Amino acid sequence: MRRAAPCRGSGGRPFRRRWRRRSNRTAAAAGGGRARAGLCVLCGLPAAGKSTLARALRRRLPRRPGWACALLSYDELIPPEAFGPSEPGAGPAPLLPRWKRSRRELLQCMERFLRALVTGEPLSAPAAAGQPGWERFLACCRGQGLLPPEEGHGGAGCSATPAATAGPLYLILDDNFYYQSMRYEVYQLARKYSLSFCQIFLECPLECCLQRNRLRSHPLPDQTIRLMARKIEMPDLKKNAWERNSLILKSFDCTSEDDEQIISLLAAALENPVKPNEENLEQKEADRAICAASTVHQADGICRRIISQTMKDAKDKNVLPSEMKSLAEELNKLKAEFLEDLRQGNNLKNQTCIQNQYSDPATSVASSFQHKATDVVNKYILK
Repeated sequence: MRRAAPCRGSGGRPFRRRWRRRSNRTAAAAGGGRARAGLCVLCGLPAAGKSTLARALRRRLPRRPGWACALLSYDELIPPEAFGPSEPGAGPAPLLPRWKRSRRELLQCMERFLRALVTGEPLSAPAAAGQPGWERFLACCRGQGLLPPEEGHGGAGCSATPAATAGPLYLILDDNFYYQSMRYEVYQLARKYSLSFCQIFLECPLECCLQRNRLRSHPLPDQTIRLMARKIEMPDLKKNAWERNSLILKSFDCTSEDDEQIISLLAAALENPVKPNEENLEQKEADRAICAASTVHQADGICRRIISQTMKDAKDKNVLPSEMKSLAEELNKLKAEFLEDLRQGNNLKNQTCIQNQYSDPATSVASSFQHKATDVVNKYILK
């Protein structure tokens, strides 16, 4: 595994040169104060080697430098059916696809765990998360010693407190994280609770990923990986201040040099946790841009599905073919206006997206669009 891009700390020097000095201070500080924890995001194409690296880190970190480590694999925590088609007769299509709802619920489960870890308060289920997703998350935490056994703690709705660790705790998040906005959601959690945050991006040639994927027991369609390769957004260490604690690696066969780089990255991030609510106008503008781009992208997809369903309903209501074209044009014009308002920040909730990571301007705009679309189609149905 070779380094594809140098990773440097805030002072501009390579992490590797500072590792021994840093590790001593890290070990000395591990026993005092509130729980020290970090979030490490592994990202890259399917079959790039993320899970192999994640398992290796889980073995290595407790031995050297003596940190507790747990693995949160999205493949295990999000059920496969979340990516499949909706069941027949399930009612109107929801505003968000199931896989997006599952990701959001998992993020909420992590937020509850981190809150309990940092504050010492009992762990409680998030109101918005589904019971099966919460149970999977609890089982994952118990299986790795992050929570006490289920017995005596009231089952899946337990109010247990996360188990104490002898040293700092790193949570390794294993997923594709192909959009920058997906990784930024994790960064927001780190910022909210003053945790460490870093990223490891595994850069692997597309054809190599395709070959490895075909050898899996449950391979993804080639087209899915090709589409992701076109969309994937690598960490931008120069443009985004929040992505500076990032390492870009060429493969997953970890050499001793790469191992040192990874440990140094984790150690440097641990000693420099993200500061909450830091006044930084440049970063706030970057935050707003990331949020706006993600919001517009989500709203566009939601509005398209609403238009498709609305056109189907109009056809079922025997709207004349000659009027169906006019209806489609009117709905698409309405969608364009809504999205432009969102881009320009005219929707007030767009301004609060950074302040509250669980506010959802895309869904809010889509709900408003749904009402407007209904008004439009009623003009044709009620003629």
